Amino acid sequence: MRHNLYLGFGVVLLAILALLLSVHANILWFWGFIGVLTFITLHDFTQKKHSILRNYPVLGHMRFILEFFRPEIQQYFIANNRSETPFNRETRNVIYSRSKNLDDTVGFGTKFIITEEGYEWVLHSLAPKPIGADARVTIGSNQCKQKYNASMLNISAMSYGSLSSNAIVALNLGAKQGNFAHNTGEGGLTSYHQQGGDIIMQIGTGYFGVRTAEGNFSEELFQQKANLDAIKMIEIKLSQGAKPSHGGVLPAKKLTAEIAKIRGVPLGKDVLSPASHSAFDSPESMCMFIQKLRELSNYKPIGFKLCLGKKSDFIAICKAIIKTEIYPDFITIDGAEGGTGAAPMEYSNHIGTALKDGLIFVHNSLVGFGLRDKIKIICSGKIATGFDMIRYIALGADLCNSARAMMMALGCIQSRECNKNTCPVGVATQNKRLIRGLDINNKKNRVENFHNNTIKSFLEIIGAMGLNSACELQPQMVFQRIDANTVKSYDQIYDYIETASLLKQATVPEQFKACWQYASADKF
Repeated sequence: MRHNLYLGFGVVLLAILALLLSVHANILWFWGFIGVLTFITLHDFTQKKHSILRNYPVLGHMRFILEFFRPEIQQYFIANNRSETPFNRETRNVIYSRSKNLDDTVGFGTKFIITEEGYEWVLHSLAPKPIGADARVTIGSNQCKQKYNASMLNISAMSYGSLSSNAIVALNLGAKQGNFAHNTGEGGLTSYHQQGGDIIMQIGTGYFGVRTAEGNFSEELFQQKANLDAIKMIEIKLSQGAKPSHGGVLPAKKLTAEIAKIRGVPLGKDVLSPASHSAFDSPESMCMFIQKLRELSNYKPIGFKLCLGKKSDFIAICKAIIKTEIYPDFITIDGAEGGTGAAPMEYSNHIGTALKDGLIFVHNSLVGFGLRDKIKIICSGKIATGFDMIRYIALGADLCNSARAMMMALGCIQSRECNKNTCPVGVATQNKRLIRGLDINNKKNRVENFHNNTIKSFLEIIGAMGLNSACELQPQMVFQRIDANTVKSYDQIYDYIETASLLKQATVPEQFKACWQYASADKF
């Protein structure tokens, strides 16, 4: 019955169109129109790819047209200011406003339901402090000779290839103007990164840019690049929040000849990084690799990045650090909510630990092994506002990285086409026509503005809390509503352990016992 109704509707519609054309248009146009419709009808009837077109020729195309425009219709006409993911419109608007140095205030009160479960806040002081705190952190243990004084907000890892050349150049120029750091991502150091901004050079499992012809780590190439003045720190990527234990993915459609040459990979195929490193295979050998990089870079800060997986793996790393006495200068914790240009759906949605949980565990582990004063913690995962920074630094981080918010400062509209090479604003594409739309001189200023205004917001909140600097932030200062009648501070929600309590089996806290006993410095 439904089929007949649709078919009848289609016939009536075509008849009306044909009648209108016959009355008001040239007879050639009329027969041309009928010919096109006939061709489409025959094509739809005979093709075997789409059932809907075989059953409803011509009319069935409406389904694909509506599906094509669905994301835009949803974003601009249906979704409210707080319903979209991963970043809602309210958050995107504040990023855009701050990147353009426009008014970032809101009117008529908060849109949050402050009695709703999960709502978070801090308490203000009746003796607020003026803005003036220094939002910088020195990274480097006593095993490091070239310590780096980093901003508390930096650009997280995003590779050339995933991002366009114009985007990379604008990010680095923005970092130069704002005096903060720019992480290369595992795609490696390129000429586009070298615009004068501070660089964190990331070494991924594919060793892109520092690899031999066989795909192994090249000490010679690493030494050449790591000793450039612009390189301030080196980060070993173990895993990424959006696709942990999977390795990077650069779709073939985004692989240009230039990128293939930079990475040392063949054209025409997806670039898939290995899931794990070939330069080391255990926590102990990873520490040896850290020491090797430290020596090759003339003792610049060396760290590693991971999304927390098996807790015993991280405890094993801590045991290896104690055993070898080789300390990483920093550890970057990526949350499972982190972004990526391309990832399998299951990995992005269901694998890895959320940033809060991962951050607490890593902080506790370092405290428990007596390492926290030697190693800085960087966190990344949906950090877009000053309050985001407050939350994570209060939990245990020293500084923050941001990727997608920095992309939005460049003009990203969250079209979520990063993996298709069709990014409409030229940020995450290698299509030259689309890249042209991203003006470097304009966007570099927006990146700088977003950084500066977010840091300003962060410091304003610290002052409003009556604190002098970020180092005074403590977990008991941030509150979360558990239910309508229960409020807890972070130190009541999360357990914090005693210093050096993980060094001896007798003092290991109950919640650490299972992973502590399983962990070994000589294996993951």
